[in-house]
Amino acid sequence: MIVDTELNQIDIWVDHEKNIQVMCPECEKFYSVYDHSPERVYQHLNVCQMKTFIHVRLLRVNCPVHGVKQIYSEFGENGSDMTYEFEKLIIDISKECSIESIGRLYSIRWDRCWNVVDRAVKRGQARKEHAIPTRLGVDEKSFARGHKYETIVTNIDKGTVEYVADDREQESLEAYYKQFNKEELKSVEAVAMDMWDPFIAATKKYIPDAHKKIVFDKFHTVGYVTKAVDKTRIAEHKALNESGDQTLKGTKYIWLWNEENVPEWRKEYYYALKALDLKTSKACAIKDNFRHLWDYKYEACMRKYFDKWYFWATHSQIAPMIKAAKTLKVHIDNIVTYAKHRITNALGESINAKIEKVKRMACGFRNRQHYRSAIYFHCGGLDLYPYPPVKPCLRYRLA
Repeated sequence: MIVDTELNQIDIWVDHEKNIQVMCPECEKFYSVYDHSPERVYQHLNVCQMKTFIHVRLLRVNCPVHGVKQIYSEFGENGSDMTYEFEKLIIDISKECSIESIGRLYSIRWDRCWNVVDRAVKRGQARKEHAIPTRLGVDEKSFARGHKYETIVTNIDKGTVEYVADDREQESLEAYYKQFNKEELKSVEAVAMDMWDPFIAATKKYIPDAHKKIVFDKFHTVGYVTKAVDKTRIAEHKALNESGDQTLKGTKYIWLWNEENVPEWRKEYYYALKALDLKTSKACAIKDNFRHLWDYKYEACMRKYFDKWYFWATHSQIAPMIKAAKTLKVHIDNIVTYAKHRITNALGESINAKIEKVKRMACGFRNRQHYRSAIYFHCGGLDLYPYPPVKPCLRYRLA
């Protein structure tokens, strides 16, 4: 062992006892040592705040059946220059800090830190069971400006990301479904998504009885009506402003709030606005009543309520609301499937928020592959840690 105080570094050399036998990694039988591989250096956990490196020459065994084989390293994985313990530490810190921050804390190059994340994701995906969840969520997440998206498939029951694909085309989602055979695809009970035609087409192509299993997400569905309220406000504000009436000035977000989310200090103003004889007030009332659609437990009741609401919306003489109502009418069959499956894409939205946090922490991604790896790392629910393949005490014995 050498302690270099100038470099703030400790170097440790590890050797084996003489006259030992080594286990063949293939047949797990013991044979004498054949020779040693070139020296490898593993960075270990800091000792006394000093960087620590372990130097070792791995043994090779000459098996009569499998030939000359190098034994598995008990210090770190093949392809890694870190010990198992140090790599686990980097993985834990990577969950909380950016790669750049870890590099500064431990004086490690960016590429070495990223390689830890990349290996962890590949390791976790290799260990993951090949199975399709019974309840899926499908959503898209912006990758960069210029309408660049990633398709994200989530496991609603486990709260994990199952698959990430480039763009949000039909082929993007089909690539996920193609991993499974027909019997596996039959096990899917429900798929939550927004009303994006490529996702609908891909699901109907691969999932049996998809028309009964697709559930259009409540958040996105109500979004059509909420946008209609905002368009109504914009048009009415323009008309009122021409006559000098500033009633609707600065009220955009008040109309977009649901009643239960209005801050206490704004409630008096909120109710005063809704009481005014305005088209925006009427549109807001239509929006608020539409949200009660999801209170019903049976499809027939949901349809009956929707029909009454649809009549009100289409006879409101509010153009944006009429357009939104007609759009929802086209998709009503997969809105009312909520009564049977009781799922939404709320989980997908929370995962999107977590992904956005990861993007900000990394100051954005220019590489799509790195972006996907980061999503799997933070949201995939994978077993990321490296483990020695065999306990060291079982790999050697005295001759």
